[in-house]
Amino acid sequence: MRTDSRSIQAGTAQIYSFRIEHKTEALQKPTDQKADTMDMENSLAGWFDNAGERYMREALREARKAADADEVPVGAVVVYENRIIARAHNQVEMLNDATAHAEMIALTQASAHLNNWRLTDATLVVTKEPCPMCCGAMVNARLGAVIYGVPDERYGAARSGLNILENSVLNHRVQVTAGILADECRELLQVFFAKKRNK
Repeated sequence: MRTDSRSIQAGTAQIYSFRIEHKTEALQKPTDQKADTMDMENSLAGWFDNAGERYMREALREARKAADADEVPVGAVVVYENRIIARAHNQVEMLNDATAHAEMIALTQASAHLNNWRLTDATLVVTKEPCPMCCGAMVNARLGAVIYGVPDERYGAARSGLNILENSVLNHRVQVTAGILADECRELLQVFFAKKRNK
């Protein structure tokens, strides 16, 4: 039986549209304006103290949503000009999509919000060190900076197992800050996987 190539293309486009609709869903929902509009007194120094922690707490809120949905509890937000423009959590199980990590969804949302795939002036804040796939996407998106909570010694690609984001061989390097609220981010993961093991 022959398959019409146009039917395949149409079906692929429909699946992609469905995934993007779910990935960008958070942009259509009202967000916590108080949290989103918190200004940093100093755009550089702020990342390393109070502002960095405040944005990481927003990422932790997303991670808890993932845990509630029985997804690995990783959450992310993207900050641009001191405002959260994207927020996401893991949706691998819901979408049956191995690429639906919090970071990937947040990057998609941020690019849609800015109408620009280049995210040079944006910072992604995520609860766990990103994997090789997500780090590669950050490089391709020309992301300005990433802040993560707990390191992932086995699969992390920001500094632990690999260092894709600061690799001088690549055509773009992403500024990395690690360890923000690491204990809280670690505890969320440990509790989730302990429950899984005890089932």
